[in-house]
Amino acid sequence: MKFREYVNRSENILTIGVFSILTIFPAVEIFTRLLGRPGIPASPILVQHMTLWIGFIGAVLATRQNKLLSLTRVPLFSPDKVFNNGRWIAKNVSFVVIGALFWGSISLVMIEYNYPIQISPGVYRWFIQLIMPLGFLLIAFQILIKSSKDNYLRILMLIIGFLFIIIGNNEAFRDNTYFLWISVTFILISMVYGTPIFIGLGGLAVLFFWHDYTPITAISAETYRIVVSPTLPTIPLFTLAGYILAESKSSERIFHLFRAAFGWIPGGTPIVIVFLCGFFTALTGGSGVAILALGGLLFPLLKKEGYSELFSLGLITLAGSLGLLFPPSLPLIIYGVTARVSIKDLFIGGLIPGIIIALVIAAYSIFQGYTQHVERQSFSLQKIIKELKNSYWEVIIPVLILFGVFGGYTTLVETSATLVIYVLLVEVYVYKDLKLNDMPRIILDCATLIGGVLIILGVAMGFTSYLVDAQIPMLLMDWVEQNISSKYVFLLLLNILLLVVGCLMDIFSAIIIIVPLITPLISLFPDIHPVHLAVIFIANLELGYLTPPVGMNLFLSAYRFEKDMPTVYKATLPFFLLSVLIVLAITYIPIISLGLLKLLQ
Repeated sequence: MKFREYVNRSENILTIGVFSILTIFPAVEIFTRLLGRPGIPASPILVQHMTLWIGFIGAVLATRQNKLLSLTRVPLFSPDKVFNNGRWIAKNVSFVVIGALFWGSISLVMIEYNYPIQISPGVYRWFIQLIMPLGFLLIAFQILIKSSKDNYLRILMLIIGFLFIIIGNNEAFRDNTYFLWISVTFILISMVYGTPIFIGLGGLAVLFFWHDYTPITAISAETYRIVVSPTLPTIPLFTLAGYILAESKSSERIFHLFRAAFGWIPGGTPIVIVFLCGFFTALTGGSGVAILALGGLLFPLLKKEGYSELFSLGLITLAGSLGLLFPPSLPLIIYGVTARVSIKDLFIGGLIPGIIIALVIAAYSIFQGYTQHVERQSFSLQKIIKELKNSYWEVIIPVLILFGVFGGYTTLVETSATLVIYVLLVEVYVYKDLKLNDMPRIILDCATLIGGVLIILGVAMGFTSYLVDAQIPMLLMDWVEQNISSKYVFLLLLNILLLVVGCLMDIFSAIIIIVPLITPLISLFPDIHPVHLAVIFIANLELGYLTPPVGMNLFLSAYRFEKDMPTVYKATLPFFLLSVLIVLAITYIPIISLGLLKLLQ
């Protein structure tokens, strides 16, 4: 077996093993608690640290498959048929930054090794943290191997890397402001050519810390701190449950149930699509999943029923981001971790706004059903009962999640782990859509997505740490205090800012970087509730996915349905305008976000 194949196989086995621990340990905790027996020693702490492992292993898998999130659609780490200067610079910048992050993480591990701390009996923190330098080393290996087939170019990349090690230890460069800003410019240009977002943010953090004579171990320390947060294991677990459902035929069963229940209404099928896409977006956590995974089924169906191509295209493009305010939305979880707001409160606060968004779009669909004279299905209670029997085990999933989260019987992590086991049993043994042999592939696909998200989350926290150290939030607070006295003006400017951010950044990077800048401003406007701010934030970023000219869902839709961008802009314009009105309502009518929360308190 070749060395490269051996490395890939080892990564796969490690990924499956870590995901198994993530799932089994919380489930064992529930079982032992019911029996009144002691559970696995320090189980919650170990599960939190396994999230760090799955984040870095997943990032390695994402690099291997060229699926790291970036600002371009063309993968960077692949040989170019024609040599491209911009892409070559981006590859070298990526390699150098990863080398710097590796050095910072190995330095952190050495410090921890010299001052060992046990996180559980016999398990030292430095051992868990080893995954960070190992992950960066494997990412660097993948970049070196995949970027070119020419060994001379690979050797040149190594030479450039060693050259920057020399520069990094030269104080003449370190004190030179011109060198700093030239390097920042190179990183920004590299991101335009495809350097992954996490590498760009990590590179900026490395440069600013290095220029300020702050050890770059601070980046790895912040990465470790945020990724081992108590609630963060819910991200890979809920996502895995969503992936298992997406790989089965659950979407077809739920679709047929919703169609039987709502098909008699004008616009019934679009209503089905709204709730179906919201369901899958909430579980998988990624905007655009519905477009890519369900678009091939839903788009032809809408056209066949008589809906115009523009309406069908616009609806599915919008539906790709519906569900980001529903439990167990990953952006809400990450927001809660970053802003230190109760995730349970965020789930409650986002529920009514999410339902309102879905109902408004459903109402517009009913209107389109009338105006386009689409033929309706007849109402049949027997058919609804039949489809409910077919999909019963999957339809109750939202109820199980809400019961687990709000019932107080299990923690959020235990709920997510239980959901994975439940979905696995249902799809393998009840519906028999999947086999146990399919699980390794599904786990690896899920880990690839999760790695791309968590590595951004961790490294972006390092960049945010620099912004805090540089007192950027305090400067922003001073500016707002001097120039803005009305909370309504503040909220309007916040809407505009978040709309721009939602266009230019993925939602996870936006949360990590922007939230620490905005949350201190709440002290200037004490009547803005933290949960209300969170819902405004997520709703605006959800709208950003639809905002021309660079909203992410617009590109995904154009790619999936092979349409030009002007056509996609025209198709989504009515939905964009409706979404703007809803976001303004959410912003200026706090009771929408806070009514249910206050009722339950």
